[in-house]
Amino acid sequence: MPSIATRKLGRTGLDVAELGFGAAPLGDLYALLDDALAIEAVTTAVQAGCTLIDTSPLYGHGLSEHRVGTALRRVGREAVVLSSKVGRCLTPARGAWDREGYLGGLPFAATLDYGYDATLRSIEQSLQRLGTDRLDVVLIHDLDRRNHGDRLDAYVETAVAGAWRALARLRAEKVIGAAGLGVNESEICVRFAERCDIDCVLLAGRYSLLEQGAADVFLPLAEQRGIGVLLGGVFNSGILATGAVPGAKYDYAPASAPILARVRAIEAVCARHGVSLPVAAIHAVRQHPAVSSVVLGAVTPAEVARNLASWAATPPADLWAELKHEGLIRPDMKVGG
Repeated sequence: MPSIATRKLGRTGLDVAELGFGAAPLGDLYALLDDALAIEAVTTAVQAGCTLIDTSPLYGHGLSEHRVGTALRRVGREAVVLSSKVGRCLTPARGAWDREGYLGGLPFAATLDYGYDATLRSIEQSLQRLGTDRLDVVLIHDLDRRNHGDRLDAYVETAVAGAWRALARLRAEKVIGAAGLGVNESEICVRFAERCDIDCVLLAGRYSLLEQGAADVFLPLAEQRGIGVLLGGVFNSGILATGAVPGAKYDYAPASAPILARVRAIEAVCARHGVSLPVAAIHAVRQHPAVSSVVLGAVTPAEVARNLASWAATPPADLWAELKHEGLIRPDMKVGG
């Protein structure tokens, strides 16, 4: 297996694996998982050097955190940098409950709340599910327009006065190591960074082989201020893993005709250079100086091995040169090397 190097997470002092493990699928996101295999996926990843683990109460309404916690008892808590999120508190469901897109998960209802007390309660619940006394990274989850629409401004004010105040206190008390956002939009990262002393961001889908909008404002700001960036969603909800096949997903929905056409063009360039689309997608984003880690999901040891093999591949420089020449990635994108 390839050696996974580490990078500093911005100015936090934390060393994180350049290839992280994303535990969202462990909440039975796309399928009902075999419990033993799901836990083994985590242990395999950690033993291979993917020692950054990102999870959340949302993922299977606690199931992902439970599975990660079981894995931690096998590999040892000291072996990992552990990230979870706040913004939802879980209570036992009575009858039917909203699974929020997860096929399985645990019978707990999630209440959206960015308040101070709710944040403390959410962290206490996560610590219990994970079986640990501390979190290395805590992120305010889904504080973006995609999730909240016209209500976003009100939620931001609540989060600044509530969730962020709680995280800043816990950071000062060394209960958590670093605090920031876990979102799908780069604009809110800039907005929040202007008001709060965030350490890091997990940004999903906004800096990828398919789109690089985060490089306009947020990534330069992050580099300037020492805000560590973890990249999730580098396959843009699947289309950069599957290619432009019928039913391909982009940004959690069926891909539009223009997106499908753009991906086909990228695929054609990749094919000319003998590089698979997923490999290109992973390597396209890892070299930006603000990026500390690329976080990839997996649900079996075989998927972990596939991710490791993709990470170990070395796409040729000519691939990036042609993608830039064809206008398929931005000309100043930091790739290769």
